[in-house]
Amino acid sequence: MEGSLLSMSYEYLFFIALILLSTKILGLLTKKIKLPQVVGALLAGLILGPAFLNILEESDIILNLSEIGVIVLMFSAGLETDISELKKCGKASFVIAVFGVVTPLLGGLAVAYFFNKGDESLTSSVFLQNIFIGIILTATSVSITVETLKELGKLSTKAGNAILGAALIDDILGIIALTVVTSLASDGVNVVMVLLKILGFFVFAALFGLFFHFFFNKWTDKSERNLQRHVIVSFAFCLIFSFIAEEFFGVADITGAFLAGLIISTSSKTKYISSRFEILSYMFLSPIFFASIGLKVILPKMSANIIMFSLILLLIAVLTKVIGCGLGAKLCKYSNKESLQIGVGMISRGEVALIVASKGATVGLMSSNFFGPIVIMVVITTIITPILLKIVFTDKKKIAHSR
Repeated sequence: MEGSLLSMSYEYLFFIALILLSTKILGLLTKKIKLPQVVGALLAGLILGPAFLNILEESDIILNLSEIGVIVLMFSAGLETDISELKKCGKASFVIAVFGVVTPLLGGLAVAYFFNKGDESLTSSVFLQNIFIGIILTATSVSITVETLKELGKLSTKAGNAILGAALIDDILGIIALTVVTSLASDGVNVVMVLLKILGFFVFAALFGLFFHFFFNKWTDKSERNLQRHVIVSFAFCLIFSFIAEEFFGVADITGAFLAGLIISTSSKTKYISSRFEILSYMFLSPIFFASIGLKVILPKMSANIIMFSLILLLIAVLTKVIGCGLGAKLCKYSNKESLQIGVGMISRGEVALIVASKGATVGLMSSNFFGPIVIMVVITTIITPILLKIVFTDKKKIAHSR
């Protein structure tokens, strides 16, 4: 025991301090040039990581803290969501999500068809490889959008709720598409079982959510002192729900975290609980999560053909989400401005696309040559989404009036 304590490295303390300081400094700099602070946090990870200065790399502790960071971020989003507004845009969110999955899937398939001539080292067919590129483009990293909308004060708007709902449904549809393709590439995946598990999770969430909601509300209404205990119980509930979603049902932990936030959102102590989570997220967990996305990036050497593929893939990644989700929103009677806001809010691929790409590479669905372009697409869509959101959510009339 004594020997293990002596050999323990405390470098992680310095690395965390470096992340917190760099994300804050760069966040303030981006704020000065009228950009969301989350852009600065993403750039901090990119600059300090293997892509540039190579001062930091993603260790186990950074990885685990960043995972808790995104869970808390999505839990906070659930707490701040207007359930009645979310119910109103439920059908619309589904339509937007379907268009937001099908359009990028077809776009990615078309790009891969022209550039992917097959890789003999892979066991899967060229057609499956091409479809998989499309599946990577269907991913949406809602955490980037949530943080930006919170910063802009637009999370509870009609468009903000539609983005949240659509992004969560988007994740489920993405899981189904990924499962179908990986099951065709390998014998170890049962599509029917995965679909039943996803359905089972939402049944469980509804039943357990009602049970917890009833007892939690009764307890918080009676207990007016020591409000800290409500925060602790809420946090424990969030983590348990996230664990159950991922471990037993194969649904993303952030979906479990968001639903946990929704369940608690009608409590009489929601404002107090939310304010405490804001502090935890702002000063510690969120900076680590956003910096960790930058730390994942390792830019490989690429040929002229692969660079061309990267540029076209990036263009298709942006356009298919804006057009697909925007068209879905327009069909659901959203205004032109709201449809554009929803489309832009779904652009970011973030860590979700990297996880999907890694999964595909493991089961022989993607050539290592294409990992570089995927990384470039992820980095750029993640950085430009907050910038574009700021532009599309800015009220031009108010700006003109203030002048």
